[in-house]
Amino acid sequence: MNENTTLLADTDADTTGTTTVSDDAAHRDRAIVNPATGAVIRTVADNTAAEVDEAVRAAKAAFESGPWPRMPRSERARHLLRFADAIEAHTETLFQLETRNNGRPITETRAQLSRVPEWFRYNAGLLATQRDAVLPGDGPYLTYQRRSPLGVCGIITPFNHPLLILARSLSAALATGNTVVVKPSEMTPLTTLALVDILREAGLPEGVVGVVTGGREVGERLTGHPDIAKITLTGGTEAGRAAAVATAARFARVTAELGGKTPIVVFDDIDPVVAAEGAAFAAFVAAGQSCVAGSRFLVQRGIYDEFVEALSARASAIRIGDPVRPETQLGPLISGVQRDKVLRLISTGIQEGVRVAAGGGVPDLSAELGSGYYVQPTVLADATMSMTVAREEIFGPVAVVVPFDGEDDAVAMANDNRFGLGAGVWTRDIARGHRVADHITAGMVWVNDHHRLEPSLPWGGVKESGTGRDAGQESFDDFTWIKTVVVRTAADDVDWYGNAEPGRLN
Repeated sequence: MNENTTLLADTDADTTGTTTVSDDAAHRDRAIVNPATGAVIRTVADNTAAEVDEAVRAAKAAFESGPWPRMPRSERARHLLRFADAIEAHTETLFQLETRNNGRPITETRAQLSRVPEWFRYNAGLLATQRDAVLPGDGPYLTYQRRSPLGVCGIITPFNHPLLILARSLSAALATGNTVVVKPSEMTPLTTLALVDILREAGLPEGVVGVVTGGREVGERLTGHPDIAKITLTGGTEAGRAAAVATAARFARVTAELGGKTPIVVFDDIDPVVAAEGAAFAAFVAAGQSCVAGSRFLVQRGIYDEFVEALSARASAIRIGDPVRPETQLGPLISGVQRDKVLRLISTGIQEGVRVAAGGGVPDLSAELGSGYYVQPTVLADATMSMTVAREEIFGPVAVVVPFDGEDDAVAMANDNRFGLGAGVWTRDIARGHRVADHITAGMVWVNDHHRLEPSLPWGGVKESGTGRDAGQESFDDFTWIKTVVVRTAADDVDWYGNAEPGRLN
């Protein structure tokens, strides 16, 4: 387990590096880098397999003999409300820390993380209002259901929205009485560690939430651990597939929110400039590093050229720079590896025939920021659905624009992909908006907006975008198992073999 009580005071270090061997031969210290500058913020140990096992053991002990699962639900709900208040009291510090750790502009981070307490309050409300079902049946019987926590749950979170995605699952897992071991992305563990410190200071009992840090090996050890009752994972499709296989071997539950290639259908009854502004938000927020980022825009031919022109103008005007500055609108990608991947895909698109209408390269910010991992907001026009950039997840600030003719054509193109996480529709014809949303195969569809979410809205996809749902009543319930209780209420006793005509068997 990784304990740390000084994260909120950390500043960027002057050293650079990636992974170094510590004095303890069993550990490696991983450099946590500010992607805007390339400077090391601090080092965090990669936990060993034995330490993952110890974290799970502590969480199991807290579940089996600690107070958390046995608390009256009203008391557990009050704890969640206190957690929400404590997070709110530390929000400014958390904004700054997450911005330095993953490079999102401070305005975006503040807008997103200010909502983290909502998830704890929402799940506290679900807990306070939860009802056990009484089930219909024949004869002198009362049949009802009880819900119980699963046990120790593992939560594996990504680099792009580390605190918000953690809050979605953690608040539901805690509300329902589970204990938790969290593995944040090895690139962005800092706000997760800080959050757990905040929760402990606010009264979270010992052992209820632990954190393990490190890369793939740590995640695999947690996912495959026999005492983990459920894994909630947000990440790539291959990681989700591996988690599904590992949990299936012991019939553990898994919720996996994975990759996406979000189609956004733009019809010619909407002002192309209005649609382009919405498209820019969908494509470039978080530097495009979102599973539901608008990455393929299917635009009706009647407004295609105007849309491309308007989107290109907006992309070219976006202010790129240091994410800690309030005027910055686009920050860096998370790493040099990710930047190189995005640039390779842009190059592949050019080779396959796209037209670079805006961006396409690396901005020159060396004098201001040194070696940050930036890519210009990029618009790739005149693409076709057979091109690599129209089919593969890019995970960077790249909008691919494809023309279409009619509504049926648009729906077919939207569904022509192995992913099915999010989708968008832009139209002034509200009937068409509902109709197209109904026909698109995706877990979430926005009409005339994008990225909108609430604690009450189930979040997840279909096809290779994953399984299960995060947030909402569905997530809350999935952290429990159901026990059905059948009570005979008849005045006489059961005497099957003594009755001449015993009647119904079961």
